[in-house]
Amino acid sequence: MGRLCETDGLTEDQREILKAVRTFVNEKILPVATELEHADEYPQEIVDGLKELGIFGLTIPEEYDGLGESLLTYALCVEEIARGWMSVSGVINTHFIVAYMLMKHGTPAQKKRYLPRMATGEIRGAFSMSEPGLGSDVSAIKTKATKQDDDYSITGQKMWLTNGGTSNLVAVLVKTDEGEKSGGSVYKNLTTFLVEKEPGFGETAPGLTIPGKIDKMGYKGVDTTEAVFEDHRVSADQVLGGEPGRGFYQMMDGVEVGRVNVAARACGIANRAFELAVAYAQQRETFGKPIAEHQAILFRIAEMATKVETSHAMMVRAARKKDSGERNDVEAGMAKMLASEYCNEVVQDSFRIHGGYGYSKEYEIERLYREAAFMLIGEGTSDIQKMIIGRSLLKDYKLS
Repeated sequence: MGRLCETDGLTEDQREILKAVRTFVNEKILPVATELEHADEYPQEIVDGLKELGIFGLTIPEEYDGLGESLLTYALCVEEIARGWMSVSGVINTHFIVAYMLMKHGTPAQKKRYLPRMATGEIRGAFSMSEPGLGSDVSAIKTKATKQDDDYSITGQKMWLTNGGTSNLVAVLVKTDEGEKSGGSVYKNLTTFLVEKEPGFGETAPGLTIPGKIDKMGYKGVDTTEAVFEDHRVSADQVLGGEPGRGFYQMMDGVEVGRVNVAARACGIANRAFELAVAYAQQRETFGKPIAEHQAILFRIAEMATKVETSHAMMVRAARKKDSGERNDVEAGMAKMLASEYCNEVVQDSFRIHGGYGYSKEYEIERLYREAAFMLIGEGTSDIQKMIIGRSLLKDYKLS
């Protein structure tokens, strides 16, 4: 256990949880991660182990049978899990976001219906905001829910659903007529629906088809899918919070904690890349000595460690700010941007230290190299983070 990524001020419970997760990662994830990743195989045994650890209910309140832990605890657990295999952290991330949205915005009936079964992992959450031609322009959503008596009919196509196949509850952001008639902003006609479905592919609910897994460069194992809605009927009771037109705010609140999650994932990948590099540099010899003793490699190791530690500190600050009840859009954006960019730099440096062996699939760094790329685009690109950060700072520092 090295000195990087330590967190001050943790409770005894937090330390025990992290110790259990770290042990699980070392014993159950790291030994099989590369093999499963190359096979693009869903890590069912690992997921079952996380259920037993209570990870699926980590932040869900005790009154709903969860552990009632903080965002910080969750982020630190994600950091540990991503250190083992980033895809596994993706299995729980969208579940966590949907649970968070229910806790913050759900009606009492919605919380009672879903949260206890989400805590055990019986219900697995996914959330759907993007569409094939959407990108970062959320206001351009075309999937629409039309009111029909006491129900809604949803028609459209959604894209990039993490856990789209394995989930059985999807929080879906769509357009509704509400907001348009009242002359509200373009975001006030967006509504989040809680859509139930069967796990798997094909027609998973009447009028809802999950075509199959999207083949990706990295982020293997976890299923990423499309979702095609054709007159899918959903009750008005399934509007998150019971009030149409609040979907954009609800989703952005979820994405905010999601950005802390992605920052934590990037920290985990970077930490693992550093561990692999510093170990390899002490074993590989050139010119009669370990390459770690060459100044060029030693300097690179120092820079990598500094980037890992800086990213971790930013991620922890963003999580703690959200836990305090304050808005953390700037802090989460900064943490996500910095951690993802540094993650890629650290992984590239580790790759270079490995030399030709880093290009071989036999070495773990090859997998990390592909996983790190996803951190640059997950939950918003660095350019999007810069826009969020910059606009907010202009408000804070506005000249009177």
